[in-house]
Amino acid sequence: MAEDRTLDDDLLVGDTGEAEVRPDDRVDDARHDQENRLKVDYVGAVRDALDAGDKGAVYDLVEPLHAADIADLIELLGRSERAQLAAAITDLMTSDVIAELNDYVREDLMEALPAQAVATIAEQLDTDDAVQLIEDLDEDDQRAVMAELEPETREAVSSALAYPEETAGRLMSRDFVAVPEHMTVGDLIDYLREEGDLEHDFFEVFIIDERHHPVGTCALSWILTTPRSVRLTDVMKRDQTLIPVTMDQEEVALMFQKYALISAAVVDESGRLVGQMTVDDIVHIISEEAGEDALLLSGAGDGDINEPIVESYKARVRWLLANLLTASVASTVIAQFEDVIAAMVALAVLMPIVAGIGGNAGTQTLAVTVRAIATNQLTDANTARAIKREMSIAALNGGTVAVVIGVIVTLLFQNPMLGAVIGAAMLCNIVIAGLAGVLVPLTLQRWKADPAISSSIFVTMTTDSMGFLVFLGLAVVSGLVG
Repeated sequence: MAEDRTLDDDLLVGDTGEAEVRPDDRVDDARHDQENRLKVDYVGAVRDALDAGDKGAVYDLVEPLHAADIADLIELLGRSERAQLAAAITDLMTSDVIAELNDYVREDLMEALPAQAVATIAEQLDTDDAVQLIEDLDEDDQRAVMAELEPETREAVSSALAYPEETAGRLMSRDFVAVPEHMTVGDLIDYLREEGDLEHDFFEVFIIDERHHPVGTCALSWILTTPRSVRLTDVMKRDQTLIPVTMDQEEVALMFQKYALISAAVVDESGRLVGQMTVDDIVHIISEEAGEDALLLSGAGDGDINEPIVESYKARVRWLLANLLTASVASTVIAQFEDVIAAMVALAVLMPIVAGIGGNAGTQTLAVTVRAIATNQLTDANTARAIKREMSIAALNGGTVAVVIGVIVTLLFQNPMLGAVIGAAMLCNIVIAGLAGVLVPLTLQRWKADPAISSSIFVTMTTDSMGFLVFLGLAVVSGLVG
């Protein structure tokens, strides 16, 4: 293929407005336009070429794209179209493209490829990316691919797969630079220059003792600005953050955030250096965990538009059914006051307001609490203070909303007692919502359950049922309804 091939800007990445055609500009410039996404016209052109079976045209359209954009293009196409595209651009399906693909899309493509082709791709990837590629395959496919790998890669992948999912052992890179502590700066510089099989991108060099235990680190800037004769033990940073191989990825991310780390050594049970975690890995973890917690709160499963329909259905329907059961609790409460509601229709009109505002207040507190738990801001040491804080906020919010709704209802229905009842009910329900928003996730955490998974269902059940109970109960107790 010609190396100077270009593609019209109006088909490439950029904003959605009319693009000025600049034939002399490179595609790379267009790729970095503000919105950085593939346009509808371009995707349509690729689809038309696929439908026509014109592999040459498909290749010409795709070749100028960056690996990340090729991955995006594959995800935008339908399942059958993806296989066609992969067949048309075989040599463009590099490890960089595979690494950028969505998990579900990558799994589909890998299952469609022969084991030898998957093994070839895995050999080109960093160890952590190769592990992620292979771990998603079925057991039979895994064995077939592993058999095709080079012995060194096979051993590294097998070692990683032996660790639990979402732990440092699974996610760490086994490509790092480590040197013995007896070296001088000059020795290290000569080693880095002469060694041809080094990790291409690294930020620091790990210093190890004779037992292969990390004893310090040297940033590249220190190495380049220190005289050659200085011993590494005299210039290295001894205070370092070590990550156990079994540490959960969330805890690893928190350590990187707390201590502003760029990279960190991963050690096994005996303290030996076995890998490293770098900040680019942590960015993915933080994004993944944040999205996961948000989706768990809503019961939406993985929330991935590429997730198979059946899996999405299973993930969502069980929470809808659970919500149906908890909603029946509120219905039972209402049924106990059937005569009261029949005597005063205004109560039926105002009931949803009490429950709805209480639910929103509970969701606010719940979101804050779940985030605090996830980031280790809320622990046993400050639980009492956190509860007191949220109750104070709930009381202030409840008082403000109670006054506003009380005045509005009094003026609207010309009934001061009704205004007082709904105001008192609103205050009580918002305080209850604040308490539930803190206690429910804390209780789930004590039971070793993920607070993000089902907290919202229990909080909503509490605010609905208690809201109706307090409002209708006050209506009876106050004599508003005879």
